[in-house]
This record gives sequence, C-alpha cells and structure tokens, in this order.
Amino acid sequence: MKKITKKSLKIALLTLGAVSILSSFVSCNKKENSSSEKKTLTYSRSQGPYTVLFENGVAPILESKGYTLKGIDYSELSLADDAVNGGDVDFNVEQHSAYAESYNKGNNGDLLPITPIPTVPASMFSSKYKLLSDIEKISSPKVAVPNDPANTARAYVLLSKIGWITLKDGVNLSTVTSEDIASNKYNIVFTEMKSLNIPQVQDDFDFVVITGSIVYNAGIDASTALAKESVLPHLVLQVVVKAENKDSQWAKDIVAAYHSAEFKAYLEKTNYENGLFWIPEDYSFN
Repeated sequence: MKKITKKSLKIALLTLGAVSILSSFVSCNKKENSSSEKKTLTYSRSQGPYTVLFENGVAPILESKGYTLKGIDYSELSLADDAVNGGDVDFNVEQHSAYAESYNKGNNGDLLPITPIPTVPASMFSSKYKLLSDIEKISSPKVAVPNDPANTARAYVLLSKIGWITLKDGVNLSTVTSEDIASNKYNIVFTEMKSLNIPQVQDDFDFVVITGSIVYNAGIDASTALAKESVLPHLVLQVVVKAENKDSQWAKDIVAAYHSAEFKAYLEKTNYENGLFWIPEDYSFN
C-alpha cells in the first residue's frame, strides 16, 4: 500500500478545494444564466381592457422573441398583487402607481412599476342628454360617481375640469372628497356608489362618471363620452413587477414590447380601441 505523505495530502486537499470552488462557480453561473434566460413568463389576468391590450398587442411580440406566456386569473387586484409580490406570477398590467404604492405600504410589499401603458380614462356619460351644456336645463341634476376613494377623487376632479364645481384651494387632487367642493354651480345632487353598479342604474341619473375598466366591461361605447378626465401621473396604468426583477432581461423585453413599432401599429390598426385608450403625451415608440 502506497504511503500517504504530507505533501501528497496537501496536494489532494488543494485539488479538492479547487474542484469545490469550480463546482460552486458553475452552479452559480448556471443559476444566473437560468435567470437571465428565463423564457416562460406568468402574469395575472383580469376581466378588463388591460389584459386584452396585453394579450392582443404585446404578447405576440414577446412570443416572437421566444417567450411562452401563461395567464392566471385573479378576481381582485389585491390578490394579483399578492401573487406578484409572492413570486407566484412575474408581472401584472392592471394598476397605476398609486395603487402599487398603497399596496406596498399596507402589505410590506416590494412592487415596482416599470413602464406606463395606454390608459382608459374615467369619463362622463348620459343616457338622457347629448351635451354638457344640457345641465343648464335641469333643476338639481342628479349625478352618480364612484364611492371608492381613488375613483371618487377622479370624478370630482373631472367635474371641476368641466366647470360644474370648484374645489377648495390647495386640495390634494388624489384624495378629493365631497367635503373639498367649494362651490356647486348647478346644485348637483351627488350619489356615491359602487363603480360596478353605475352602468346598471345610468337611466336613473342625469349624468354618471364611470371609470375606464368599467366602461370596457359594461360594453359602453367610449366615443359617446361627454367628457374625459385628464389622467393624472399617479393614475397612468403601469406594468408592475417585483422590484428584484426590474433589471431582468424579460422585464426589459416587456418594456421594449410596449414601446415597439409593432405595438404602435397594433394601436393604430384598432384605432386605439375606438377611442377607449389614452396615450400619455411623453409616451415613446421606437
């Protein structure tokens, strides 16, 4: 039997150490490559215009780059955010930055918007009148607005934009309530109610304010809107990922797809879905 010397033992240990380091490097490298080369992406789906916009206008571009996409249905945005934050899905395309910030604060979340996308504005509709000026003919007109805080604020800001009410000086436009109304020129009687129910009771009111997704889901022709909000920056819809994924190649490819010439051609072909979508002024196409 060959005698093991101190020298041979030292060489063996050094060799073993080198193999271990090399193995760790290869394993780490494989992990990094696996992350950077991820080709199967999951996203949350909802019944609304933004999932349709993604699946019809953006998904084909990503698929042409070799990605496989899998949509998972969620009935509520909070559940979709839980899924992104927990890593069950990679991204969603259903919310604005204000909602993401609110989610993060309330749930110790780590969600990050990575690009704005075409957005459906809140709009005013009427089944009784064709012009905004028709309000002058009505005694104490009845107007329905959403009752959830973010969309309540949007409605009153829209009414201020068209001159039907004025708001108190210095009010935060993202948190406006009925208490912030300084003057009500036409003695409007406001009813705050659940957004989903407004289209169903439209005939009971002179005018109604309906948010974008509800307009789409209710099958309302967006071109019949009497007025549309000026979408504030915090209400522009966004693609949202977990912050740790913001620099991944797949996240960059999603952003690139939303700003591609192919996506622009899709929007033009569908005529911005008959006026449904609003495109931010600083939105760029490559």
